[in-house]
Amino acid sequence: MLKSEEPLCVLDLGPTSASNIRFLTERGHKNYTEDLLAASLDPELRVRDEHGNWGLDVKKFLSDNLVYANALFDVVLCWNLPDYMEESLVKPTVDRLWSTMKPGGSLLAFFHTRDAGPDAPCYRFHITGTDMLDMQEMHSPAKRSGGEGLRLQRVFNNRHIENLFRDFSSIKFFLARDNIREVLVVR
Repeated sequence: MLKSEEPLCVLDLGPTSASNIRFLTERGHKNYTEDLLAASLDPELRVRDEHGNWGLDVKKFLSDNLVYANALFDVVLCWNLPDYMEESLVKPTVDRLWSTMKPGGSLLAFFHTRDAGPDAPCYRFHITGTDMLDMQEMHSPAKRSGGEGLRLQRVFNNRHIENLFRDFSSIKFFLARDNIREVLVVR
Protein backbone atom coordinates (compact mmCIF):
# COMPACT_ATOMS: atom_id res chain seq x y z
CA MET A 1 0.00 0.00 0.00
CA LEU A 2 2.86 2.39 0.81
CA LYS A 3 4.16 1.90 -2.75
CA SER A 4 1.00 3.60 -4.01
CA GLU A 5 1.51 6.53 -6.34
CA GLU A 6 -1.72 8.01 -4.99
CA PRO A 7 -0.96 10.14 -1.91
CA LEU A 8 -1.94 8.41 1.32
CA CYS A 9 -2.51 9.80 4.79
CA VAL A 10 -0.42 7.80 7.30
CA LEU A 11 -0.49 7.84 11.11
CA ASP A 12 2.72 6.61 12.79
CA LEU A 13 2.08 5.81 16.47
CA GLY A 14 5.67 5.80 17.66
CA PRO A 15 8.27 8.39 18.56
CA THR A 16 9.23 10.68 15.70
CA SER A 17 11.44 8.88 13.20
CA ALA A 18 13.27 10.89 10.55
CA SER A 19 13.59 7.66 8.55
CA ASN A 20 9.82 7.10 8.54
CA ILE A 21 9.05 10.72 7.70
CA ARG A 22 11.56 10.67 4.83
CA PHE A 23 10.30 7.32 3.51
CA LEU A 24 6.66 8.47 3.51
CA THR A 25 7.09 12.03 2.27
CA GLU A 26 9.45 11.01 -0.56
CA ARG A 27 6.55 8.94 -1.88
CA GLY A 28 4.14 11.86 -1.62
CA HIS A 29 2.30 10.57 1.43
CA LYS A 30 1.12 12.82 4.24
CA ASN A 31 2.59 11.75 7.57
CA TYR A 32 1.27 12.28 11.09
CA THR A 33 3.27 11.09 14.10
CA GLU A 34 1.92 10.65 17.61
CA ASP A 35 3.87 8.87 20.35
CA LEU A 36 0.98 7.27 22.23
CA LEU A 37 3.18 5.14 24.46
CA ALA A 38 4.97 8.23 25.81
CA ALA A 39 1.62 10.00 26.17
CA SER A 40 0.23 7.04 28.14
CA LEU A 41 3.05 7.42 30.68
CA ASP A 42 2.04 11.00 31.57
CA PRO A 43 1.82 11.18 35.41
CA GLU A 44 -1.18 13.53 35.11
CA LEU A 45 -3.23 10.58 33.81
CA ARG A 46 -2.86 8.70 37.09
CA VAL A 47 -5.99 9.04 39.23
CA ARG A 48 -7.59 7.25 42.15
CA ASP A 49 -10.96 5.58 41.70
CA GLU A 50 -13.76 5.58 44.27
CA HIS A 51 -12.06 2.67 46.10
CA GLY A 52 -8.71 4.46 46.34
CA ASN A 53 -7.03 2.31 43.68
CA TRP A 54 -4.71 3.92 41.17
CA GLY A 55 -5.63 3.84 37.50
CA LEU A 56 -5.47 5.91 34.37
CA ASP A 57 -7.95 8.56 33.28
CA VAL A 58 -8.99 7.12 29.90
CA LYS A 59 -11.25 10.09 29.06
CA LYS A 60 -8.40 12.56 29.60
CA PHE A 61 -6.03 10.39 27.56
CA LEU A 62 -8.46 10.32 24.62
CA SER A 63 -9.27 14.02 24.89
CA ASP A 64 -5.53 14.82 24.65
CA ASN A 65 -4.54 12.23 22.03
CA LEU A 66 -5.72 10.88 18.68
CA VAL A 67 -7.79 13.99 18.09
CA TYR A 68 -8.31 13.69 14.34
CA ALA A 69 -11.22 13.90 11.95
CA ASN A 70 -13.15 10.72 11.27
CA ALA A 71 -12.00 8.68 8.25
CA LEU A 72 -8.75 10.64 7.80
CA PHE A 73 -6.10 7.90 7.64
CA ASP A 74 -5.41 5.35 4.92
CA VAL A 75 -2.70 3.61 6.97
CA VAL A 76 -1.96 3.37 10.69
CA LEU A 77 1.40 2.07 11.87
CA CYS A 78 0.50 0.85 15.34
CA TRP A 79 3.76 -1.10 15.79
CA ASN A 80 3.92 -2.89 19.21
CA LEU A 81 1.90 -0.26 21.11
CA PRO A 82 -0.84 -2.59 22.49
CA ASP A 83 1.71 -4.88 24.15
CA TYR A 84 3.32 -2.05 26.15
CA MET A 85 0.36 0.27 26.80
CA GLU A 86 -1.59 0.15 30.06
CA GLU A 87 -4.46 -2.35 29.74
CA SER A 88 -7.24 0.18 30.37
CA LEU A 89 -6.12 2.29 27.38
CA VAL A 90 -5.75 -0.44 24.74
CA LYS A 91 -9.36 -1.06 23.65
CA PRO A 92 -10.41 2.62 23.77
CA THR A 93 -7.33 3.48 21.69
CA VAL A 94 -8.15 0.81 19.08
CA ASP A 95 -11.76 2.04 18.97
CA ARG A 96 -10.55 5.61 18.37
CA LEU A 97 -8.16 4.40 15.65
CA TRP A 98 -11.08 2.66 13.92
CA SER A 99 -12.98 5.95 13.73
CA THR A 100 -9.97 7.89 12.40
CA MET A 101 -9.33 5.37 9.61
CA LYS A 102 -10.94 5.43 6.18
CA PRO A 103 -13.08 2.43 5.23
CA GLY A 104 -10.64 0.01 3.58
CA GLY A 105 -7.71 1.57 5.45
CA SER A 106 -5.02 -0.71 6.90
CA LEU A 107 -3.45 -0.94 10.34
CA LEU A 108 -0.19 -2.76 11.02
CA ALA A 109 0.55 -4.01 14.54
CA PHE A 110 3.10 -6.34 16.10
CA PHE A 111 2.25 -8.61 19.03
CA HIS A 112 4.60 -10.71 21.13
CA THR A 113 4.05 -14.44 21.51
CA ARG A 114 4.10 -16.03 24.95
CA ASP A 115 7.69 -17.13 24.31
CA ALA A 116 8.89 -13.52 24.34
CA GLY A 117 9.03 -13.30 28.15
CA PRO A 118 8.19 -10.35 30.42
CA ASP A 119 11.50 -8.58 29.78
CA ALA A 120 11.03 -8.40 26.01
CA PRO A 121 12.46 -5.05 24.93
CA CYS A 122 10.25 -2.39 23.42
CA TYR A 123 11.43 -1.28 20.00
CA ARG A 124 10.98 1.78 17.84
CA PHE A 125 10.64 0.81 14.20
CA HIS A 126 12.27 2.78 11.39
CA ILE A 127 11.19 2.10 7.81
CA THR A 128 14.29 1.59 5.68
CA GLY A 129 12.65 0.11 2.59
CA THR A 130 9.34 -1.24 1.31
CA ASP A 131 10.06 -4.56 3.02
CA MET A 132 12.66 -3.65 5.66
CA LEU A 133 12.57 -2.17 9.16
CA ASP A 134 15.37 -1.10 11.45
CA MET A 135 14.64 -1.75 15.13
CA GLN A 136 15.96 0.48 17.91
CA GLU A 137 15.41 -0.45 21.54
CA MET A 138 13.41 2.20 23.39
CA HIS A 139 13.89 3.21 27.00
CA SER A 140 11.41 5.11 29.10
CA PRO A 141 12.60 8.28 30.86
CA ALA A 142 12.52 6.28 34.12
CA LYS A 143 15.05 3.74 32.81
CA ARG A 144 17.37 6.45 31.51
CA SER A 145 17.47 7.83 35.07
CA GLY A 146 18.08 4.40 36.64
CA GLY A 147 14.45 3.35 37.15
CA GLU A 148 12.33 0.68 35.47
CA GLY A 149 12.06 0.68 31.69
CA LEU A 150 9.16 -0.05 29.37
CA ARG A 151 7.67 -3.41 30.28
CA LEU A 152 5.64 -5.86 28.28
CA GLN A 153 2.18 -5.47 29.90
CA ARG A 154 0.59 -8.63 28.54
CA VAL A 155 0.76 -11.16 25.75
CA PHE A 156 -2.31 -11.23 23.54
CA ASN A 157 -3.30 -14.60 22.09
CA ASN A 158 -4.94 -14.73 18.66
CA ARG A 159 -8.45 -14.71 20.16
CA HIS A 160 -7.67 -11.57 22.18
CA ILE A 161 -6.30 -9.85 19.08
CA GLU A 162 -9.40 -10.81 17.10
CA ASN A 163 -11.60 -9.37 19.87
CA LEU A 164 -9.51 -6.21 20.05
CA PHE A 165 -10.08 -5.59 16.32
CA ARG A 166 -13.60 -7.06 16.13
CA ASP A 167 -15.07 -3.93 14.51
CA PHE A 168 -12.62 -4.11 11.60
CA SER A 169 -13.58 -5.90 8.38
CA SER A 170 -10.63 -8.31 8.22
CA ILE A 171 -7.58 -9.44 10.13
CA LYS A 172 -4.55 -11.42 8.98
CA PHE A 173 -1.84 -12.94 11.14
CA PHE A 174 1.74 -13.57 10.08
CA LEU A 175 4.37 -15.22 12.23
CA ALA A 176 7.54 -13.13 12.23
CA ARG A 177 10.96 -13.57 13.79
CA ASP A 178 11.88 -12.96 17.42
CA ASN A 179 8.60 -14.23 18.93
CA ILE A 180 6.49 -11.61 17.13
CA ARG A 181 3.19 -11.90 15.28
CA GLU A 182 2.61 -9.34 12.56
CA VAL A 183 -1.06 -8.42 12.31
CA LEU A 184 -2.63 -6.57 9.41
CA VAL A 185 -6.20 -5.37 9.90
CA VAL A 186 -8.48 -3.59 7.46
CA ARG A 187 -11.24 -1.19 8.48
